[in-house]
Amino acid sequence: MSAEGLLKAQDKMRAEGVDTAAIDVFTHYYGELEAGATGLIPEETITPLLDPTKLADVDVSADEASEALRRTAIIKLNGGLGTSMGMDRAKSLLPVRDGKSFLDIIAEQVSHARTQHDAPLPLVLMNSFRTRVDSLEALAAHPGIEVDGLPLDFLQNKEPKVRVDNLEPVEWPADPSLEWCPPGHGDIYTALLASGVLKALLDAGYKYASASNSDNLGAVPSPEIAGWFAASGAPYAAELCRRTPADRKGGHLAIRTADEQLILRDTAQTPPDQMHYFTDEHRHPYFHTNNLWFNLEALYAALTESGAVLGLPLIRNKKTVDPTDSSSPEVFQIESAMGAAIEVFEGATAIAIERERFLPVKTTNDLLLLRSDAYRLDPDSGLRLDVQNAPLVDLDSAYFKTMTKFDARFPHGAPSLREASSFTVRGDWTFGADVVVRGDVTLEGSGHVADGTVLS
Repeated sequence: MSAEGLLKAQDKMRAEGVDTAAIDVFTHYYGELEAGATGLIPEETITPLLDPTKLADVDVSADEASEALRRTAIIKLNGGLGTSMGMDRAKSLLPVRDGKSFLDIIAEQVSHARTQHDAPLPLVLMNSFRTRVDSLEALAAHPGIEVDGLPLDFLQNKEPKVRVDNLEPVEWPADPSLEWCPPGHGDIYTALLASGVLKALLDAGYKYASASNSDNLGAVPSPEIAGWFAASGAPYAAELCRRTPADRKGGHLAIRTADEQLILRDTAQTPPDQMHYFTDEHRHPYFHTNNLWFNLEALYAALTESGAVLGLPLIRNKKTVDPTDSSSPEVFQIESAMGAAIEVFEGATAIAIERERFLPVKTTNDLLLLRSDAYRLDPDSGLRLDVQNAPLVDLDSAYFKTMTKFDARFPHGAPSLREASSFTVRGDWTFGADVVVRGDVTLEGSGHVADGTVLS
């Protein structure tokens, strides 16, 4: 039954025009799924990573740093639609500061680094079919952002969701688009190869890539990290941050006991009865930021030698075909994580960075904080904390979860949070202009906060 399911899935992908390399990768993971693989990494098979190299301790000359940056490409994962925030287009098009979107600020970050370091620094987006048109239109407002001979983007692949009961591709006539899913951001490597972008970068003389999520404005082009990575000779490196209680759900690196290899473990790869180990920020003190560096030559060699199948660990996600309908058929989404490539490359390494390079926006809580005066936009277009500690923002999801609801309740922008320790809103509140939050503030019930109000 599952053999028939694989053939149906392959035929469906071919009919959709999916690249052969992506079909080969899907076939590899389907075989693992059929064999009963869960992708789980038990705690007893790993050793915590306790003392990685720290960027603060690295000594790289300015010339070495600039030279490395001149041979670096910037890749941004830009396939997300922001559906968890009620959006139906690229999340990177959301306004963040002064009317500028994530993509606007990213383009300005790249342009500034080009000028400062005399580096071509190509910017390349990994788009999905749903984000491509709008994102490229947005970048058109930044003339000169494209580097001659190199595309501004390449497309993430897609694959069919397969039914849990028979491993056949699911059919959902009510909305056929829900029959498909992305293969996780581990698809970046397959998509780079299949699109020809990887070869184009190599032919143009680039040796390194810095990859990060487009909703993380902290990951500015870094000559220091580029210089360290080039000097290390490593084929691959991950940026890590010290964990806090707020980071307990973030994936972490560990050392596989069997061969001393660095690996990545996410929540979906942790046995449910061992989640207390996973979430212990003292046992696993560093989390994985999804800011990555890789040697393009090493990546090309690994992909061409393996037939595009790097063999990243399987992530088996069990969902319903329609995420909004719990009665719809259960499906597996076969995924892999971009950061899991650390175990593919012998000599791969990691570096601990400061928190300022990790500013993801996953919820409207995050967005309100970045829009507030607790952060500043520096001349290099890096968004950085402008107070000693970031306040904790917790908005009532019933009234603030989606962008439509959020914007309606903050029509004049974010309140001042510079003097806030925490800001919790429970109930339906709207906010006037020039509102100031000081200390620990909790609002309950419902109402309107008038212009100029000081909440303390």
